[in-house]
Amino acid sequence: MKYPVNFEIELRKNTFGGLYIALEGIDGCGKTTQLDKLSEYFKKQGHEVVVTREPRKSGIIGDLVQKVLIGEEKLPSVSLQYLFSADRAANHHDVVLPSLKAGKVVITDRCFWSAIVYGILDRTGGDYDKSDADLLLMTQSILSMYHQFTVPDFTFYLKIPLDESLKRLKGKKDAKEIYEEDDKIAKVLTGYEYLKSRFENEITVINGNQPIEKVTEEMINKIKLT
Repeated sequence: MKYPVNFEIELRKNTFGGLYIALEGIDGCGKTTQLDKLSEYFKKQGHEVVVTREPRKSGIIGDLVQKVLIGEEKLPSVSLQYLFSADRAANHHDVVLPSLKAGKVVITDRCFWSAIVYGILDRTGGDYDKSDADLLLMTQSILSMYHQFTVPDFTFYLKIPLDESLKRLKGKKDAKEIYEEDDKIAKVLTGYEYLKSRFENEITVINGNQPIEKVTEEMINKIKLT
């Protein structure tokens, strides 16, 4: 028997004094580099900056997540997605929200938007449609009646071509993660394209295939305009 679910709920906005910025995109798009550049910029402007990432690589949950991502531990994909959410909830409680309340600039390498892209990849193998996305939006506490994550003030999707991602990842020195296989990256790219079309008012596309300084400049200019 089918049980229809139908309700409307707004995304939870940041109502605190701090600034919340998220960087999203496929592996190799330059998130880590741009996180450092933005952090440097805001510190020079006299702001206190807090840098974070989701999922984290340390802590009770983060340690396990990292072991699964590099293949040292095995878990069903749905279990991994719940671990992502658990780590995200802890990160928001311990780091993000207290920092925003204190008026700091929070810059994160990925946020809950990744749960949609990678969650659908795990659930369907990469077939992105509204019904699966809505299910994940609810279960991952993005559009939840029980608990919601705060939406970043700015989410920048650093867009690069697939071949550029693969080229950059060839030079990666860290252990290869389970999502860094060529076919999965291609499907993740499709997922981000779906995401930015569905949430065009929340996600700003930046050409990540430009010189590093130009990418940073475009993001800073977007922030200054608001």
